[in-house]
Amino acid sequence: MSPSSGNKMTLFCKTGNFNLSHLFPCRPGNTLNMASDSHMLAPVCLIENTGGQLVANQEALEILSANKNPLVVVAIVGLYRTGKSYLMNKLAGKNKGFSLGASVQSHTKGIWMWCVPHPKKPNHTLVLLDTEGLGDVEKGDNQNDSWIFALAILLSSTFVYNSMGTINQQAMDQLHYVTELSDRIRAKSSPNADGIEDSADFVSFFPDFVWALRDFSLELEANGIPITADEYLENSLKLKQGTTQSDQNFNLPRLCIRKFFPKKKCFIFDRPTQRKKLGQLETLHDSDLDSEFVQQAAAFCSYIFSNSKTKTLSGGIRVNGPRLENLVLTYVNAISSGTLPCMENAVLALAQIENAAAVQKAIAHYDQAMSQKLQLPTETLQELLDLHRACEKEAIELFMSSSFKDVDNLFQKDLGAQLEKKRDDFCKQNLQASTNHCSDLLEDIFGPLEEAVKQGVYSKPGGYRLFIQKMQELKRKYLQEPRKGIQADEVLQEYLKSKESMTDAILQTDQTLTEKEKEIEVERVKAESAQAATKILEEMQIKNQQMMEQKERSYQEHVRQLTEKMERDRAQLLEEQERTLALKLQEQARLLKEGIQNENKRLHNEIQNLQKNMEKQRKICLIS
Repeated sequence: MSPSSGNKMTLFCKTGNFNLSHLFPCRPGNTLNMASDSHMLAPVCLIENTGGQLVANQEALEILSANKNPLVVVAIVGLYRTGKSYLMNKLAGKNKGFSLGASVQSHTKGIWMWCVPHPKKPNHTLVLLDTEGLGDVEKGDNQNDSWIFALAILLSSTFVYNSMGTINQQAMDQLHYVTELSDRIRAKSSPNADGIEDSADFVSFFPDFVWALRDFSLELEANGIPITADEYLENSLKLKQGTTQSDQNFNLPRLCIRKFFPKKKCFIFDRPTQRKKLGQLETLHDSDLDSEFVQQAAAFCSYIFSNSKTKTLSGGIRVNGPRLENLVLTYVNAISSGTLPCMENAVLALAQIENAAAVQKAIAHYDQAMSQKLQLPTETLQELLDLHRACEKEAIELFMSSSFKDVDNLFQKDLGAQLEKKRDDFCKQNLQASTNHCSDLLEDIFGPLEEAVKQGVYSKPGGYRLFIQKMQELKRKYLQEPRKGIQADEVLQEYLKSKESMTDAILQTDQTLTEKEKEIEVERVKAESAQAATKILEEMQIKNQQMMEQKERSYQEHVRQLTEKMERDRAQLLEEQERTLALKLQEQARLLKEGIQNENKRLHNEIQNLQKNMEKQRKICLIS
């Protein structure tokens, strides 16, 4: 297997500037809504080549970006002029769409995409990817074919390999692209300690494999006994015992298919019609085609519709339009820059984008919830903190449901910091709102009294007692006013303190009071002021305690939800590893039956490593 040597893929797309309104049926007066109408009237080129540089087509990316549905992605690959496009059109429910061509020249260039509503999965979109034919002699560049093959693997959840005739050594030799996958794709950014990538890393994200055999003319039987197409495929993938170069060449593509693809299926197709009519398939009705072929094509479509999985990434992350868009860009950019597409890096890059968006989504939800429920000023600080805690919990839940692969919990920490700042800002706003409201209230209540003082109403014998009585009456009126907020006592005390000179002046000018009575009154006012200051200090300590308790509750809420998410992620990982282990054990049983000792020993080591990793996962203490 030859390394990629940083070669760039060359794709030729026959595409121009697309007007998206021609591709979608839109209701009059409505803009395009892919979330509800994921329906394209015709395919578009997804990946093309511009001036020798591999690029993703912007129009196709915009279509994906608008589609929020989970995607089932079916890609077809095979030699040119083998009828790939016809099968993809049938999956789209159309006779026309992907270009069939009618000559010996390869017709489809690049990778073309057609998004249609999934016929059996509500609120899912079926994404069909038709690829440039492999082995086109006019290209003269095998690198192009290898990258197309690799991209089809990376982007799909079901991978259809289309070939003519039987599964013989020639067919296997033509499938040499599968033997180059480990040179084209990386599952992880760094290999294992021994420098070799475990095939389990590939199995975890490789698509299901479907082999479509066209113009198949043999009887399906082995040793005179009828067999199914699946059994035919399994028999064709049996290995040879031996260590010669010829044996290795025979076994290599078969080993790769067996190792990499978790699920395999085979379909055979008779020739659809007589050779002269093959170029007219787009215009022929089923009644004009061979009845066996029509039934076989229907069985193929039914299987794809019923069994093709939603495209998922490691950790059970379901791929929607925007995620597939980012995967396309990540892989294409990697190939164009001369590096190998890496699944782990692609998922992490996608996580960076989505986790940042998840933080903003959570903050927006918090802001909206607080704005709808919060009325400033609150009667107490605890009222505000309780509301913050409820909205904070919802925001964290929203973040957890949208985020994934948050390495070192950096995005969750960012969310926590932003929520803490939001809380502090609301506390400041609450304090200021209370201060402003109380100041206005005091001005309204005590304004007439101050005016009376200016007019000398209380500058007379006995005026001081009248003034104090009025002050007490107005204080009671102020204290009885609702929803003054957390600054009610402090603002009142500051106001009274600011009027001490006025009070003292009235006291000193009241000739009915003796000097001793005046001294006693001064001490009473001081004591009352000191008592109020003590009360304010106690309230401040209570508020500080409430803030500390709230910080602890916020921390515990983050920990609780993170623990639950990590438990779910760990369970998902173990489930994926269980599936991988089951596939490896099945393959080990086949190798034992076939007597292939070397491969069996290698696979045994992989199984042991996988079992050790699974045991570690089960013993992990998520939160110390």
